[in-house]
Amino acid sequence: MFDIISEYQDQLIDAFWMTIKLTVFSAIGALVLGTIVAGMRVSPVPVARWVGTAYVNIFRNTPLTLILVFCSIGLYSSLKLDLGATSLAQINFRWAIVGLSVYTGAFVCESLRAGINTVHMGQSEAGRSLGLTFTQNLRLIVLPQAFRAVIAPLGSVLIALTKNTTVASAISVAEASFLMSKMIETEAAIVTVGAIFMIGFVILTLPTGLLFGYLAKRWEVAR
Repeated sequence: MFDIISEYQDQLIDAFWMTIKLTVFSAIGALVLGTIVAGMRVSPVPVARWVGTAYVNIFRNTPLTLILVFCSIGLYSSLKLDLGATSLAQINFRWAIVGLSVYTGAFVCESLRAGINTVHMGQSEAGRSLGLTFTQNLRLIVLPQAFRAVIAPLGSVLIALTKNTTVASAISVAEASFLMSKMIETEAAIVTVGAIFMIGFVILTLPTGLLFGYLAKRWEVAR
C-alpha cells in the first residue's frame, strides 16, 4: 500500500484536493439555494409554494449522474454555456458544482423545512404583530432557530455531498474516484487501491460528522 501511495502521491493529493473543492463550493451553493427554496415552500404565496415543491420533487428524484451529464452535454455542448471558463477542465469543474449544488439543494431545503416546522407558531405570530413582513419574519426569527434545530441533519447532507462528488467523474472531473478508476486499470492490487480511497474518504467525512455532532449538542435548541 505504501509503495502505491508513494508512487501516486502527487496525483492523490491533487485528486482529493479537487474533491474538497467540489464539496466546499457545492455546499455553499446548495445552502444558499436550499434556503431560498425552503422559504418558498413555506411562503404564503401559492405559486412560490408550488415552484418550491416542484423543485424538490424533481431534483430529489432525479439521479445525480443524469443531472451532471445534462449540465455537461445539454447546457455546455449543445447550448455552449461555458460559465466563463477557458478550458474544458474548468468548464466541467464549474458545471459539476452547479449540478451538485442543484441536487443537494433539494435535500438542504427539506432539512430546513423540517427545522422551520419546529419553530413555535406563536413566535411567527409575534413577529407579524410587530409589523414584520414574511421575509423579515423568516430571516430574523424563524431561520436562525431552524438552522440550530437541523445542524445534525445538515451535517449528514454535507457528508453525502462529499461522497456524491465521486459522480463528477462521469463528466471527466479529475477528483478522487476518477483517479481511482485510472489506478485500477494500471495496478494489479485492486483491493489495495480501493482501500486507499476508502481511507481517504473516511478521513474527509469523519471529522465533518464529529464537528456537526458537537455543534448540534452545543447549539441545540431546548424545547
